[in-house]
Amino acid sequence: MLLAVVRLGDGAYGVPIRREIEERTGRKVTVGALYATLDRLEAKGFVSSWFADPTAERGGRSRRYFRVEPAGIESLARARDMFERMWKGVRLA
Repeated sequence: MLLAVVRLGDGAYGVPIRREIEERTGRKVTVGALYATLDRLEAKGFVSSWFADPTAERGGRSRRYFRVEPAGIESLARARDMFERMWKGVRLA
């Protein structure tokens, strides 16, 4: 989820985040799971969110945009490093 938000930059809101994850992983993501995860990441300080101005094309609703915060970047770096250490020296076959 964090990587999808990083990849999308200023365009990171629900629909593109979901699409990015589904296209890159080949797995479906429910809207409920998406927002539950984003809410948990925000509670941990890994992402922040804000609402854009409402638009007529969305029936007067606002989009909720997300941005990865420094703590989220640090978490991604730690996860990448741990993953690389786990693979080091592994031979499949």
